[in-house]
Amino acid sequence: MDVPVLYEDNDCMVVDKPAGITVFQETNTKKSASPAGRQDTKTLIDLLLEKYPALKSVGEDPRYGMVHRLDKDTSGVLLVAKRPEALIFLQKQFKNRGVEKKYLALATGVVREDSETIEALLGRSPQDPRKQKVYKATEPAPERAREAVTHYKVLQRFATYTLLEVTMETGRRHQVRAHLAFIHHPIAGDALYGFKDSPKPKGLTRQFLHATSLKIQLPDGQTKEFKSELPEDLQNILNNLT
Repeated sequence: MDVPVLYEDNDCMVVDKPAGITVFQETNTKKSASPAGRQDTKTLIDLLLEKYPALKSVGEDPRYGMVHRLDKDTSGVLLVAKRPEALIFLQKQFKNRGVEKKYLALATGVVREDSETIEALLGRSPQDPRKQKVYKATEPAPERAREAVTHYKVLQRFATYTLLEVTMETGRRHQVRAHLAFIHHPIAGDALYGFKDSPKPKGLTRQFLHATSLKIQLPDGQTKEFKSELPEDLQNILNNLT
């Protein structure tokens, strides 16, 4: 598989991640992935290492050079550092909330508010370790739960779905998916966070979530914004809803 590169310089590259591919495999998961102790399918970092073997000197196994991550079935803009110093610089931007990230999400149901902010702690679910649990303000939360802030605005309403532009102040695991499910509008096609009676558009084979843009200051001092168009599979879903 050829991974499209949206931008590249001496410090970093921006790739347009396809859906259906894991960014990197956690070490403990990798050990049990197959009888031979390795994955059956290549991760995104595996594919990048074939073309950029020097990434093995950037960061630690298994996430060589990865500044952040996207879920397996989420597509879009992903930032990769090419030098150790660049990795530290770029990760600091994420930690200090100096990054603007935008997503397109098709939420189930008709979202009434034109725009809203979701502020709720996130922590690993004690019932299902694959998921993140959202803790209400009135609910006691474990120490491991972390602050998460998500903003959304409505772009278009359909009969039983709403297209949202989502931005995040924080970058928690499954943040958009968990927060939208928390307000009873899980992402269309999300098998993990969707409800038993959640509708799904005909032909949708994954969660409708796409990282459409990322704005960040690069190590050379320039601030750049990188954009990814909505993939054909998701655009076709929207076309069939109108």
